[in-house]
Amino acid sequence: MDEIETFLRRHLQGIMENDLQAYHETTADDLTLYEWWVTPHRLDGLPFHDFMMEANAQRGTVFGAEGQEPVKVRFDLSNLRIQRYGDCAIASYTLLTSTAGASGVTVAAHNESRVMVKFESDWKVVHVHKSPAYQAPHVDPHAG
Repeated sequence: MDEIETFLRRHLQGIMENDLQAYHETTADDLTLYEWWVTPHRLDGLPFHDFMMEANAQRGTVFGAEGQEPVKVRFDLSNLRIQRYGDCAIASYTLLTSTAGASGVTVAAHNESRVMVKFESDWKVVHVHKSPAYQAPHVDPHAG
């Protein structure tokens, strides 16, 4: 596993475990991201995820299991591709989040791209873009 994939997995594991220290160590303060299931607009900075991760940690839940009792969660990176250009790298993959609860195992999937930049000796995620892992309609079905 190369240094970028190792970094990426550490970053994602920190998110899954609501580990704010690991999240801040691996994420730029001026992060920009699109999370299609949250809002159709860009989110800026760390406060959005800080709030979410702190709330999940207080409830004893992890990412992907919001609103549920504590469960086992794992993630897999399907079709991972890393493109490196000097001190910039782009990782694209389908994130599979498996959750094991009382009713069995469920798997959620969405596509992600994460842009990472190496600042001095540390990699940081600077941009994230998520999209559905299913074919979405080209035209918003709710538009007038």
